[in-house]
Amino acid sequence: MQRLGDIYPVIETNTILNKTITGIGATYSEIKAPRNSIIIEPSKPVIYGKTHDPKHKNDNLLGVIEGVYQDKIVRYIEACIQQGKRIKILTTPESFKKVLDAFDSLDIDIRYDGYFLLFDEIQKTVKDCDYRSDITLPMDLFFECRDKAIVSATTPKKIADNRFKDFQYVKIMPNFDYHKNLHLYSTNNVLQYTRELLEDLSKDERPIFFFANSTDMIIAMIKQLKIIDQSAVFCSAKSVDKLKRDKFKLAYEDWEPNRAARYNWMTSRFYSALDIEIDSTPNVIMLTDCYTAEYTMIDPYMDAVQIVGRFRNGVGDIYHICNFNESIPIKSRDKIKEDVHSMKVVYERLGSLALSASTESQREAFLDAQATIPYTLFLDENYKRDPYKIDNYIDEETVKVLYSNSDQLIAAYNQSGYFNVINKPFNYKFGDYERLKIESKSASIREKRKEIVTQLEQLGDCETEAECQYKRDLAFADSEIVEAYDLLGKAEIERLRYSVTKIREAVILKKHQVKAHATDAIQLINSFFYPQQWYSAKTIKEKIKEIFTELEIPTSKAITSRTITEYFDAREQKKRSGRGYFLISAKFV
Repeated sequence: MQRLGDIYPVIETNTILNKTITGIGATYSEIKAPRNSIIIEPSKPVIYGKTHDPKHKNDNLLGVIEGVYQDKIVRYIEACIQQGKRIKILTTPESFKKVLDAFDSLDIDIRYDGYFLLFDEIQKTVKDCDYRSDITLPMDLFFECRDKAIVSATTPKKIADNRFKDFQYVKIMPNFDYHKNLHLYSTNNVLQYTRELLEDLSKDERPIFFFANSTDMIIAMIKQLKIIDQSAVFCSAKSVDKLKRDKFKLAYEDWEPNRAARYNWMTSRFYSALDIEIDSTPNVIMLTDCYTAEYTMIDPYMDAVQIVGRFRNGVGDIYHICNFNESIPIKSRDKIKEDVHSMKVVYERLGSLALSASTESQREAFLDAQATIPYTLFLDENYKRDPYKIDNYIDEETVKVLYSNSDQLIAAYNQSGYFNVINKPFNYKFGDYERLKIESKSASIREKRKEIVTQLEQLGDCETEAECQYKRDLAFADSEIVEAYDLLGKAEIERLRYSVTKIREAVILKKHQVKAHATDAIQLINSFFYPQQWYSAKTIKEKIKEIFTELEIPTSKAITSRTITEYFDAREQKKRSGRGYFLISAKFV
């Protein structure tokens, strides 16, 4: 494939470069460029991949991430200067300040002293700035630099930060058809659809790469699909520690080809810029569960494009399995922008009222009200408008709308210009339950069990293997409530108000009754007691106790003379000799 350097040898300053497709060598081009470069990459895995790539072993790269300190950067810069080598530093946004401090300590001003600052995958800055507070730190200095550019396969022509207004926009258009077929599996049961897809792919020996931005969801899927021994998970260091404490061995912070398994699970740290080079063309499965977490929503305009682009030797089939939440309100991007503007107007109005307040208490009241306006989420630590936080909010709200129904998502995929969508919708009668089997910090036991019972009611009698498997999945999640449903039914469970203790007692009693009505017990009782006869309470109690002991039938409550009413229609009757029961007819023959 033709590389970027073949048609655009050196990235020009003040450029927004949209390379359209991934893997054409934009970062590679800058690493090879005859100038000193500081390249800001979106995450540690990308830097780890570049600095450990044999292609770059002679390129004098220094990766600056967490754990790399200023003194090491200083020594690297000094060595490069002494040896006449080009400086090539790759850093995360969060570690950029260490790089800047290292140059400052050597009295080198990177704004003017012949250093090119390249911000790779700028849209990742927008995507992650809501939970990575330091990701936009380099931007102020970026605009002060004489030589600078941004690059991405998904960079829009217009960015909220108006400091880009004088940048030239360069879009690289391939001279071949780069569209790929994408199988969209829209469903109400992500787990079951995934299970059936894996069965279809069982004879395909190529590895499978899953992309799902929730470690809890990944763990739950692996366990329920029963593929733990064949799965490797690539996630953050914190999640790796969590997985290993849970005895999950194949968990890694960084990608390396020798760590690949049959099933490879990756979180959003691995969506952008990372090079995955393996001999085969793997099948790619993206997963979205709107109910588990909104942040598992795959953005067709960015995430899907970047995910597929990770594989430098191409991919096999591409799948996106997702569900939808019809309660999400449908808003246009313009309406979302209008909402942001309205928040701004209200925020500023309350600020004005606070300044003109006649008393201190009124001023404080206005300021307290101002602090509750959502617009505060878009401000930096100096209470200045942060355009990246605004872009982040608009993007997130826009993506949410896509998951209100399948038509919205299909339209977005078509508009992205990268995929040919093959839609394969299928809804199961038993619905989307797997989200409940992921550990939830908020849902109570009662809420979970209530949902399980609802699902069991919808399921009814299992008629297909898929339905039987689904019921097994429910039992895997909570075997007690499934057993209770089978023995007691929904009405009785609701009468017991989903009380854990009461349900357990009722199940034990029901089991006792079922066992007590077993053939042997009935035959022995019917062989001793006869209809149309009276028996004393003492005789009834002693004989039934003797039979239960002989048959080793466990009892959840004391045996009394009244136990006979479980086997006979009987009427309590007193005689001179004492209290007893007149047996009318046998209930079981």
